[in-house]
Amino acid sequence: MSGADRSGERQAWHAQGWTLPHFPVRVPVPDLTPFLAGNVLPGVWSFAAPLPGPHVAVVALIHGNEIAGAAVLARWLHAGLRPECGRLSLIFANLAAFARFDPRDPIQSRYVDEDMNRVWARQVLEGPRRSEELRRARELLPLLLQVDVLLDLHSTLWPSAPLVLCGETARARSLALALGTPRDVVADGGHPEGRRLLEHARFADPDGKARALLAEGGQHWEPGTDTVLEQTATRLLTLCGQLPAPARPPPRGVAWQVTRRVVPRRRDFAFLRPFRGGDVIARRNTLIALDGEDEIRTPHDDCLLVLPGQAALPGQTAVRLARRVTA
Repeated sequence: MSGADRSGERQAWHAQGWTLPHFPVRVPVPDLTPFLAGNVLPGVWSFAAPLPGPHVAVVALIHGNEIAGAAVLARWLHAGLRPECGRLSLIFANLAAFARFDPRDPIQSRYVDEDMNRVWARQVLEGPRRSEELRRARELLPLLLQVDVLLDLHSTLWPSAPLVLCGETARARSLALALGTPRDVVADGGHPEGRRLLEHARFADPDGKARALLAEGGQHWEPGTDTVLEQTATRLLTLCGQLPAPARPPPRGVAWQVTRRVVPRRRDFAFLRPFRGGDVIARRNTLIALDGEDEIRTPHDDCLLVLPGQAALPGQTAVRLARRVTA
């Protein structure tokens, strides 16, 4: 699979005759030059403490244009952050896509050949398919198979309140709720297009012990998104004993379970208004979108809108709907 014709999302929209709006980059692009070599792999830094403890990994740049997480890791490396116990690995994942980042058209550098957060099924990793993202995933995999706790730092194209995705294991949900930041913890089954990193068997095996979370800190290129992600990552390290615990930890999070994934069938799919991720629709059966003549309504009261995209192509997830649950 060549990256020459598939350098980002915008081509998919152009193929459908649509145009995405321009999203200005309102934050500095982090300079990763000092960190590209890594100390165990390109773009991967790993530090062991003298005391025993878990192996924690914090991952940024699974998508090459989600620069907020990369800014967090760069600050930590500049500051010389080291764990008090166990091992801490800091991973800049998709360096090839990030190398293409251009603030004039930042959407284009999401990936080179394919979405790196859809390649983590065993049959894909061990199969014959080739792409830049699969090459890098295979390079990282031996290290990831040693990780006990993983946090994958992300951001969103469209406006959304921060949240944590915990997959489907009870142990990951418990960890996410203990973080307390972001407050909303969403359990979901992922995407039919492929497995995310947090769904790799290392972390998703019902009988396993390793845990993985995905944090969405806010919009990609807006001030404050990196701050949210840094707060989340710092809180994780304190829970794992790798940093001192704060005097007043945040309150426990709120648990949600995805009940429906809305996938448009037609090009004229449209929300009735520009919903924001994190909006809660109070009443069941509230009309929120039209897919041609089909009405999309909330399936239950207090329905959380998870990462709605204000424009969605047929076959792509437009929004996930979630119900609050007692954890």
